[in-house]
Amino acid sequence: MKRWLGKAEVVLGNHSDRLNAINIFPVADGDTGTNLYLTVRAAVSALDGAAPDSTETGSDVGAVLSRAGQAAMEQARGNSGTLFAVFLCAAAEPLAGKSRLSAPLLATALNRAQIRAWSALSEPVAGTMLSVLEAASDAAQAVDASQNSDDSNHALGLALDAIVEAAYQAVVRTEGELAQLQEAHVVDAGGVGMLLILDCLRSAVLGEELQDELLDGLHGYKLQDPHIHERMPADDGVEVMCTINLSPLNAAILRQRLDEMGDSVIMSQVGGARSQDDEDEESTVEASYRWRVHVHVPDPEPAVALIRSLGEPTDIAVSQLALPSGNGQAPTSQDPSITGQSRHDY
Repeated sequence: MKRWLGKAEVVLGNHSDRLNAINIFPVADGDTGTNLYLTVRAAVSALDGAAPDSTETGSDVGAVLSRAGQAAMEQARGNSGTLFAVFLCAAAEPLAGKSRLSAPLLATALNRAQIRAWSALSEPVAGTMLSVLEAASDAAQAVDASQNSDDSNHALGLALDAIVEAAYQAVVRTEGELAQLQEAHVVDAGGVGMLLILDCLRSAVLGEELQDELLDGLHGYKLQDPHIHERMPADDGVEVMCTINLSPLNAAILRQRLDEMGDSVIMSQVGGARSQDDEDEESTVEASYRWRVHVHVPDPEPAVALIRSLGEPTDIAVSQLALPSGNGQAPTSQDPSITGQSRHDY
């Protein structure tokens, strides 16, 4: 699992520019590759320095992914990064206490992840990385059923081959599922990112090379292709993200109000419930949950005020959705930490 995430960090770093170039949904802000890379980097950093025989994780696959997922969630960037963090945290749950990955466990983990990812968004849309994750999950379950829940390494190899192929086909389909992609003649950037992540998993587990040929036929993905998002209308809104402890009721209220204020609302739990008075068994104080919150709004102030009215958020970050005009060119630096966005931390 550590090898998988490390490989994904390198691959997403190398592909961040091309992913940014075809990023036009839900807004053409050209940062999907950067956001995915920075979020995966946070997950990898959480595992760096951890002793292989750590008493916290030992050889527990789920514990390793949970630690990585929590860190990714706390530092998630953008829609794509947040959904990847949701994917990691959810996939870790059925793997808790397991010392190795198997085809049945992979099928269960992917199914849990795709359900959680779809439910994290207030208005999930097909033709995105959600569809790619769903296709991968369906493929894993099909292999598991055909192999009668065989937990051998052979069955795992069949499952990994199947999920990458299914993810590729789902990426190809994204172009026809979203009008914006069809008009621009490109596939979905987040979907390609998820394909790369799943191929990294296959490569790490099977000890095989990445299947670079998967990207050859994807529209808009050749190195000589232009940055598609530069031709798209600028979005004057901002992206607001934070982490906050909320009761289930206040979380529902926040989601509803944010849906009214803006769009691309993503809310997902970070860890389990936290009692506000653990030592008082008679306490009637409602347990709270830690939430990662993401929304696109025209003006950040009402959203920030709403969030603060319901709790004490941490790491509030506001980023402009439109790329700075400057010379009219998107950043061309190979350093994936350069997002081309104005980011303000409250």
